[in-house]
Amino acid sequence: MNKQRIPQTDSIQELAEFWDTHDVTDFEDELEEVTEPIFVRSGQASIRLPLTLQDWKRLRELAIDKGTTDVALAQEWVLEKLKAA
Repeated sequence: MNKQRIPQTDSIQELAEFWDTHDVTDFEDELEEVTEPIFVRSGQASIRLPLTLQDWKRLRELAIDKGTTDVALAQEWVLEKLKAA
């Protein structure tokens, strides 16, 4: 019986489908330790922005009125303040 191997692909979708139906312990002999980052962010960072539920609902309402998302609106406001500073 031929042993199945880990697919050699860059497709995240293909890999996700493969690992949804396989167990990593069946492929331990094919694994290698990775010491360098594989996915590097493209010069962007994310932050958490704690808001009260009331403030978040208001932000969301304003975003909907502007035809955007709460995240995009908050980002727009932060960037405006940074440019003005």
